Amino acid sequence: MKVSLKLGATMLNKLLNALLDHPFLAAIVISDLFILLFHKPPFIFALGMFAILIAYCLFLGQKLAIFKS
Repeated sequence: MKVSLKLGATMLNKLLNALLDHPFLAAIVISDLFILLFHKPPFIFALGMFAILIAYCLFLGQKLAIFKS
């Protein structure tokens, strides 16, 4: 049980460090997510914004390599 808690804490630390290392990208993604969740943008615009979110998630996954030993 302690191993999974430690793993969760390190994943959170890695994610927060990645957000702090790239503040401009983090600001874009957070504002993008806020607009998609709380406003109703036009479909094409929402599709483009969703594509940006997916690209940022892929970037974070590549940068963090959380499950790589």
